Amino acid sequence: MRKNSTTKNRTPKFVTRGRAAVVGGGMVAAIALGSTAAFASASSHESFLASGSTSSVSAAVHQQAAGQKAAAAKAAAKAKAAHAKAHHKAHHKAHHAAWVTPTTGYVLGAGFAQAGPHWAHKHSGQDFVVPSGTTVRAAHAGTVVTAGWGGAYGNNIVIKHGPHLYTQYGHLSHIGVYVGQHVKAGQQIGKSGSTGNSTGPHLHFEVRTTPVYGSAVEPLHFLRAHHVHV
Repeated sequence: MRKNSTTKNRTPKFVTRGRAAVVGGGMVAAIALGSTAAFASASSHESFLASGSTSSVSAAVHQQAAGQKAAAAKAAAKAKAAHAKAHHKAHHKAHHAAWVTPTTGYVLGAGFAQAGPHWAHKHSGQDFVVPSGTTVRAAHAGTVVTAGWGGAYGNNIVIKHGPHLYTQYGHLSHIGVYVGQHVKAGQQIGKSGSTGNSTGPHLHFEVRTTPVYGSAVEPLHFLRAHHVHV
C-alpha cells in the first residue's frame, strides 16, 4: 500500500489563507494610510495655495483701487486746471471787452489839449465827428450822474464808473438816460448833435477823474490802454 505524503511539511490551508488575509489586510491598511497621508498632504497644499491666492487677489484689488483713485485724482486736478484756465481766459476777455468806443462810424476830430479859438483853454477831450442823430453809447458800465444841459457842452451826460473814473459825452441832440440809471458798456445813452459851443455835429468825449470840467485825461491813450481800437 502506497504511503501518503507526510503532513509535517505541508502547511494547513487555513494557515495559508490566514497569512494571505494578514498580508492582504496589511497591504490594504498601507494603501489606506498612504491615501490618507496623500489626501492630507494634498489638502494642506491646496489650503496653502488657497491662502496664497486669496492674499494675492486681495493685494491686486487694493493695488487696482489705489491706481483708480490716483487716476481719478489726476483727472479731477486736470479738469480743475482746465476750468481755472477757461475762467481766467473768459474773465480776461470780458475785462478787455468792458470798454468800447463811445460811438461808431466816426472820424477823429479835435484832440485832447489841442489849442484853438473855439476853447477858452485847450481842448479838454476828443471829438468823434459823426452825423447828427448817430447813436452815442456808454464806453463802460456805470451809473449816470449828470444828464442835462451843460453850458458850453450843450446837452451832456456824465457816467461814473468807479472811484476817480468818469466819462463825459457832450453836444448831444438827444439824452436817453436819467441820473441814477445804471448802464452797461455799449448801451445807447443818447444821440449826437451840435448843441452848446459847437461848430458842427460831433460827439465830444472826455475821460475824467471827477464828474466836472478840469479833471480830464487823454481819452485815446486811456481807451487804447484798455484794448479799445480807436
